[in-house]
Amino acid sequence: MLVVAGLGNPGREHARNRHNIGFLALEAIAAAHRFGLFRARFSGLASEGTIGGERVLLLSPQTYMNESGRSVGEALRFHKLDVGALTVVHDELDLAPAKVRVKVGGGNAGHNGLRSITAHVGNDYRRVRLGIGHPGDKALVHNYVLSDFAKSELGWVEAVCRAVADAAPLLVEGQDAGFQNRVHLAVEAAGFGEKAST
Repeated sequence: MLVVAGLGNPGREHARNRHNIGFLALEAIAAAHRFGLFRARFSGLASEGTIGGERVLLLSPQTYMNESGRSVGEALRFHKLDVGALTVVHDELDLAPAKVRVKVGGGNAGHNGLRSITAHVGNDYRRVRLGIGHPGDKALVHNYVLSDFAKSELGWVEAVCRAVADAAPLLVEGQDAGFQNRVHLAVEAAGFGEKAST
């Protein structure tokens, strides 16, 4: 079994925040691959299904971002999985809007959700980094990530989430470069890509 965790903050007031793009992508994956209802488990909301013939647990921690590791750790321990079975989908300030990159391990770049997960389960998990752009000043980051996507951004947000969901079988197979490429082409075909950062 693989665990795919999308990061965000619980509650309606955060639902459309930039910080919650991980939740949005997870919802798109669940819909595209006909997962069942999300139920309260592992201090989060979880749904099991299959993607590309593999059993997958989709997990949205409901602990607030800076405690995400508690939820992820519970799920991995319950299923007796090591950190290599984990993929985390999260917002990334250091990537332009609509850019998507995959990497295993590495630094947390000040991301409290990643910092918490690393503290609970170790660092060698796969990250699907969904670019949201940077406000340009470190002092503005907190308010930027906790503010809603602008109406003008919703097109690329939906295109990215849909592309991630459609390419998820490649991710499950461990074809990270193929996944990244498929998402890039789909986002570009939807009319975004390079244009999203202008």
